[in-house]
Amino acid sequence: MPARILIVEDSPLVVDAFRVLFTEAGYEVDAAATVAEAIELGTSRPADLMLLDISLPDGSGLDIMTALKERGSLPRATLAMTGHSDSKSRRICIDAGCADVLVKPVPIGELLRQIERHLG
Repeated sequence: MPARILIVEDSPLVVDAFRVLFTEAGYEVDAAATVAEAIELGTSRPADLMLLDISLPDGSGLDIMTALKERGSLPRATLAMTGHSDSKSRRICIDAGCADVLVKPVPIGELLRQIERHLG
């Protein structure tokens, strides 16, 4: 059974591009655009890896991690995506349990390497 990736991102264009990329790489893909959707999907269809936008319309992506952890549905790895490259933002994500932090725009090759590293 292929690994499942949950994309949490509010940009439909980014979600569509990632969905195609990850499906072609052999992964099952779910997507959520809000904190509420991500918690629902992450609980009902647990993912192996979550690609998590930190800034969402209805709150912080880190709230999703807290909620999924409380429900016992936290993925094996979470890769945070943020537009902030400062060390404070990175530390906050790592302290919250993210396996790594990727700065947007994320190079596709780097993204696929990180996913394979955490799911391989």
